[in-house]
Amino acid sequence: MLSEKLLTAINDQINFEIHSALIYKAMQAYFEAEDLPGMANWMDVQFQEEMGHAEKMFHFVCDAGSRVKMLAMDEPCNDYSSPLDAFQKALEHEQIVTGRINNLMNIAQEEKNHAAQIFLQWFVTEQIEEEASVGYIIAQLKRVEGDGRGLIMVDQELAKRVFTPIAAE
Repeated sequence: MLSEKLLTAINDQINFEIHSALIYKAMQAYFEAEDLPGMANWMDVQFQEEMGHAEKMFHFVCDAGSRVKMLAMDEPCNDYSSPLDAFQKALEHEQIVTGRINNLMNIAQEEKNHAAQIFLQWFVTEQIEEEASVGYIIAQLKRVEGDGRGLIMVDQELAKRVFTPIAAE
């Protein structure tokens, strides 16, 4: 069983991961409307990853003999001033997620819940990759700012991203 404090925090994070998925789905819709299918693809893969994170946490809570509670969510942002703006918002969001994951780890450490610490370590490492990936795209977009050909090249690169289910990683 998880303590009430840890259960509440993980439960909140499950819901936040689903909200994160909705943010990325809204970004996908923005890129589809902007005729940037590669960026739309990147966001769709990100959507699938966030849903996978929520699912992984969901099963951890259930396996620990506790119960998940679904909560209401806010509407995600649906409009961005540019592709760079959208990816900068994505990075800001991932930084929030990193803080939340670190907080979960802090609670697990305070409570000496070793199973939760081991489980959460995967997410700690994942967040390093998440922030680095978005940061790389932001750097690319800044390099090509104002150059439509460069934007097309970045879009084509992002079209290559493929979703890999967590279990297969």
